[in-house]
Amino acid sequence: MGKLKNMLKRNMPSIIAVVVLILSWQFLCIAEVVPEFMLPSPTEVGHAFVSELPLLYENSLITLKEAFIGLFFGLSVGFLVAVLMDSFDILYKAFYPLLVITQTIPSVAIAPLLVLWFGYEMTPKVILIVLSTFFPVAVGLLDGFRSADKDAIGLLRSMGANQLQIFYHIKFPQALPQLFSGLRIAASYSVVGAVISEWLGGFGGLGVYMTRVKKAFAFDKMFAVIFLISAISLGLMALVEFAEKKCMPYRHLDKKE
Repeated sequence: MGKLKNMLKRNMPSIIAVVVLILSWQFLCIAEVVPEFMLPSPTEVGHAFVSELPLLYENSLITLKEAFIGLFFGLSVGFLVAVLMDSFDILYKAFYPLLVITQTIPSVAIAPLLVLWFGYEMTPKVILIVLSTFFPVAVGLLDGFRSADKDAIGLLRSMGANQLQIFYHIKFPQALPQLFSGLRIAASYSVVGAVISEWLGGFGGLGVYMTRVKKAFAFDKMFAVIFLISAISLGLMALVEFAEKKCMPYRHLDKKE
């Protein structure tokens, strides 16, 4: 009970801001400042969410499956890229600019090509999520590796430690904060990447559902699925934060106090 009170107290400004925003939105709809077909009221969105809950649940499971698989491979690829580029300076100099360039290409531009090459199944969706998520993980880890304590590394080398031991005892522990920062961003990107890929082709998922309700001009259902996607992204980010607290409890001692 005490934890709940502390959490509410800590997040009270955000809660008040959200409540004010929803009430203002409801007032604008009641006053008919904006046409109803363009901006449904929060009560209509809530009603649409409840009435469409079975469909939303079914499609969200498909999107979550794609997001988790893509995030897993994105984390794996990002970790491998960061380790290789940190271990071999020539790889860092050769591929870091290319790594940055890959992020200047919009996901919407890549998705149609992936659909053409790999079809409408899960493969193109997972590839797009991997392309969206590996970059923040790779860059975060790489910065963490390269900012490791040089004196501590020199001390371990003087004691006969090899590269693997230096990585395990110095570089990786010191890069954990950057890893979780990148992973938090990647978690939100995974859901967005899944939805974008589903827009352009698929048999199920929240992106496919959005396409269908958009063609039917059902804006209340469109808002409902948008809020659901935001909630899923926030949930994944909360999972990352929970894992961070378990892996690095010492960083949260001051907050508990």
